[in-house]
Amino acid sequence: MGLRDGDGWVDCDCGFRHWGRFGAAGLLLVRRDTPQPQVLLQLRAEWTHGGGTWALPGGAKDSHEDSVTAALREAHEEMGIKESALTVKHIFSDDHGPWSYDTVIAHSMNDAGAHIANPESTETKWSSIDEVETLNLHPGLKQSWVALKPLTTETLKN
Repeated sequence: MGLRDGDGWVDCDCGFRHWGRFGAAGLLLVRRDTPQPQVLLQLRAEWTHGGGTWALPGGAKDSHEDSVTAALREAHEEMGIKESALTVKHIFSDDHGPWSYDTVIAHSMNDAGAHIANPESTETKWSSIDEVETLNLHPGLKQSWVALKPLTTETLKN
């Protein structure tokens, strides 16, 4: 896993620096085989951007990738997620002008092989949808959770 053409910082219209020259994408995985649906989170390693916070697996998109491809690649690299276990339901875009973060919402009927697959995470957690907002979240996830939570619930209906 070396440098990719999407690796790099972007200064955007919101006044912040974001990782991903072509934007970024992450996976919001909803597990449906439990009594209450759960979502997969990773505790970011201290040395990473947003270290010590709970986040979705994700990262920079490469120039040739769409959001789904990038989110699934990152989820596999960081958490061993098996693409064959997923059904993509929705894409939510947090658009900042020259940069955006796309959250791919997908469902699985099992744990999709989730485990710590590289040093970017120190822990994984299946969390109830209502518990997510009580955790120490990565700033980007914290900001978008208010929009993601109802979408997560809505995707359960179909």
